Amino acid sequence: MPSKSISTTLLTVLLLASGAMAETHWAYRSIRRSAIPTTTHRQATANAIDHFVIAQQTARGLQSTPPTTAATWIRRVSLDLIGIPPTSGEVTQFVTDSRPDADARLVDRLLASPHYGERWARPWLDLCHYADSDGYLTDQPRPVAWRYRAWLVEALNADLAFDQFTVQQLAGDLLPATSLQPRLATGFLRQTLSNREGGADPAEFRVKQVVDRTSMVGKVWMGLTVGCAECHDHKYDDLSQHEFYQLYAFFNQADEINLNAPLPHEAKPFHTALPAYQRQRQALLAPFNKPLAEFQSRWEHKLLTARDHPGRDWFWDRQWELLGLVWGGFLGEGQLEGWQIVTLAPERRTQLQRDRLLDYFLTVADSFDRDAAKKLKLGELRDALAKLKSTLPPVTRAPTMMETHTPRPTFVHEAGDFRLPGDEVQANTPGVLPQLPPGERNRRVLAEWLVSPQHPLTARVAVNRSWQEFFGAGIVATPGDFGVRGATPSHPQLLDWLASELMHRRWSTKQLHRTLVTSSTYRQQVASGAVSDAESQRWLVGQRPLRLSAEQIRDSVLRVSGLWDARIGGPSVRPPQPASVSEQGYQNSWQVSSGGNRYRRSLYTWVQRTSPFAMHITFDAPNPNQTCTRRERSNTPLQALTLLNGPFFFEAAGALAQQSANAEPDDERARIHYLYQRVLSRSPTADELSVLLDLITQLRADANSDPDQDPWPVVCSVLLNLHEFVTRG
Repeated sequence: MPSKSISTTLLTVLLLASGAMAETHWAYRSIRRSAIPTTTHRQATANAIDHFVIAQQTARGLQSTPPTTAATWIRRVSLDLIGIPPTSGEVTQFVTDSRPDADARLVDRLLASPHYGERWARPWLDLCHYADSDGYLTDQPRPVAWRYRAWLVEALNADLAFDQFTVQQLAGDLLPATSLQPRLATGFLRQTLSNREGGADPAEFRVKQVVDRTSMVGKVWMGLTVGCAECHDHKYDDLSQHEFYQLYAFFNQADEINLNAPLPHEAKPFHTALPAYQRQRQALLAPFNKPLAEFQSRWEHKLLTARDHPGRDWFWDRQWELLGLVWGGFLGEGQLEGWQIVTLAPERRTQLQRDRLLDYFLTVADSFDRDAAKKLKLGELRDALAKLKSTLPPVTRAPTMMETHTPRPTFVHEAGDFRLPGDEVQANTPGVLPQLPPGERNRRVLAEWLVSPQHPLTARVAVNRSWQEFFGAGIVATPGDFGVRGATPSHPQLLDWLASELMHRRWSTKQLHRTLVTSSTYRQQVASGAVSDAESQRWLVGQRPLRLSAEQIRDSVLRVSGLWDARIGGPSVRPPQPASVSEQGYQNSWQVSSGGNRYRRSLYTWVQRTSPFAMHITFDAPNPNQTCTRRERSNTPLQALTLLNGPFFFEAAGALAQQSANAEPDDERARIHYLYQRVLSRSPTADELSVLLDLITQLRADANSDPDQDPWPVVCSVLLNLHEFVTRG
């Protein structure tokens, strides 16, 4: 292993001299199941979480706030578990439920809801920076990227154990082929940016993808900033550049591939028509077989020569590049799949690979040898095959990963430049962590190592991110950095207890979430006054009011207004937004979806990397080009103006007004009560009722010249603009 940089070595010497490195960093120590502290506050301890929290509060002379009201709690837990507010009927039913297990029944119902998977898919899509386009200048669309999202929602709803959830996403293609689902899971690794622009170097951008995957896995599962070691040894954590490329080597052997993944309505027609299609295809090819095979073989030889001797012939250098770049656009395949097939010996290719390569070759045969192509009448053959293919029922293909057919050596990139290969390295894990068992080294081995009981980071990182979603900040406030420069845990014993509990309960995420939301700590009132400072929040003296995410704000508006289309799954949709947004990108087109697709849940909104959905960006949606472990929460004038004047919010206010008119057409006071229950899950106070009645009177007076003007959309807009509506209390 090469020596570390001078600066890192000097830092290490200084830390040792000061005694700062005398002990192993807390995050690298084994997870030990902490003993549950005892407490005299029996009435405030619904489960083990409360014992740990109260122990810390008692040591500091602090005391928890009382439990919140039933109406507030059902709104809180509904927003947190399924991402949408409860209906007024659900609130009434819960508030009047006197059974001792009413809370548990509600939690079980929410955990079983199909909307649970939708809510919890969103933060996971932040982690893998999901998008429906490639990125870079041309930002070409990825129309089937949603297949990974569909897998994700289904896996979360089924409570797929987190260890299997991990293995399938990182190495589903290396598991026994019992079904298509584990292979769809590897779509997690397909969320890196792709560059299919003319003149782009496919090798360079493949390296960028592998670096991104390596850094992403380090941050998502280990909470380590391993990407900082791409160009040099990590300046703070015990991670060398050599070790970064050992980790990189696992993903350097993975290639992109799109698989036939027919949707339910596609499978039968496709498989019924396929045998006849294959017979007719072979009949068309039969007269050409031998001369065509020899012609294509010469073309492949030229390509491989260009690969092995770059710079010798600019024309063939470009043909090799195009095989990598154009393939994805031509056949809708993984970007570099053409390279993979050409480098594979012909006898090892599947029939599908042979067919795809031949179809591509027929489109470029003229540029290779125009006279030979004309003599063989390949243009006629190409047109006949295309016409035949148009008769085959379409089948959706899904972006996945596969282990490469041709293993690649991995080298340290000097100064992070892939053109400057240094020492060759083999796949391995960082030395500061438990070592891999001897034997084969592939992505499945890496994934299983990540979720092994001996790994000190994965379970801690996972429970910390869940905690962050329910309490506003993690026990470790830097969820993407558990290294020496990250925050220390506020409740280290609780963190380890939760991590061990996750593993003990067979990695069940739903069981973890049930434990969190049924704690007294979660049920506390929002802290105010003297206990609302940051230090008291750190010790969980009261719940923290959390501004809803961009998606939750839009989904809540859709839900309470009655516009919501509750269908689950399917391709991404494009809600209305100003045309000027898409015009900021290169040739981007935003064709607004029709019918109910305009009002689908925000999870399904198309993500265009260069010009994302404007409303989401306004309300702090993350950059879709980067891994995000924690969203920012802001309250800006632009957000207020959007809530008040945005066309979507104005339309929703009108729809909500119509809902209230249908429910309470004759009684204004009853109508206001109806709106409060529907929007805020409570009744209005006397002052609130008086203010809104005065507003209605004023609006009617101002509209004397237009007796048909309805004041109720304005009233509804007022409620949708309240801080209470866009905040989870």
